[in-house]
Amino acid sequence: MYDDKNNHDKRERALRMPGALGVLAALPQELGDLVDAMRAQGTMRTVTLGRRDYHTGSVHGVRCVVTLARVGKVAAAASASALIHAFGVEKMVFTGVAGGVGRQVRVGDIVVADALIQHDLDASPLFPRYEVPLLERSRFEADTALTDRLAAACERFVADEGAALAERFGLAGICVHRGLVASGDRFVSSAAEVRALAEALPDALAVEMEGAAIAQVCYEHDVACAIVRTISDTADDHATASFTSFLTDIAGAYSSGVLRRFLEAYAAVA
Repeated sequence: MYDDKNNHDKRERALRMPGALGVLAALPQELGDLVDAMRAQGTMRTVTLGRRDYHTGSVHGVRCVVTLARVGKVAAAASASALIHAFGVEKMVFTGVAGGVGRQVRVGDIVVADALIQHDLDASPLFPRYEVPLLERSRFEADTALTDRLAAACERFVADEGAALAERFGLAGICVHRGLVASGDRFVSSAAEVRALAEALPDALAVEMEGAAIAQVCYEHDVACAIVRTISDTADDHATASFTSFLTDIAGAYSSGVLRRFLEAYAAVA
């Protein structure tokens, strides 16, 4: 029994990377070329934990733990918890695609979350709609400093590559927005759902399936988080086709460009 505990403690210590940055996405395309870039630097080690691969090493000058959170709030929360408890991550960034909800948000735009909410959480009448029971809050703010850095990287990406991407993929132009992101365990894909969501949360800019869960876990453990979403569709009746096409053709270019600029700037001031 003692040997088993001793071996477990040694394994836990070996996993930990204090000061490292956690980087997550739900799907492989949403990480862009980050894992390949880490592998190319020759420092990458892959650890399998909870049926997920966590890639540890340095990339673009920053010590990182990179993983796929998978889809949905439970999967995202489990991944964020592992980054905190197993690897000792104190900051994390999530990147991926989302459906646009705000009227000013178009396909190809980027939304950086200032706050996140679970649009499908309703424990009323025991607790107000959207409020997380026993935490007395419904909205979880992203870390201001980390979010500012991420938004700046998005602005640089758009300034450097936005016009070419817009022309290449037939986009109307690319804008960066900051505001509320709504998360839920449902792929929103009808105009009626979008209208209902916009009426219930009129300041929501985007809808997705992971961000608020990660923000809640980070809040509970005093870990800084920032979340960026590229708008792949407008969450309406055409969402499925638009999402699939965008994910395959465009998402990687966005994630690679934004993450590289973010990490290079992060390394310069870390």
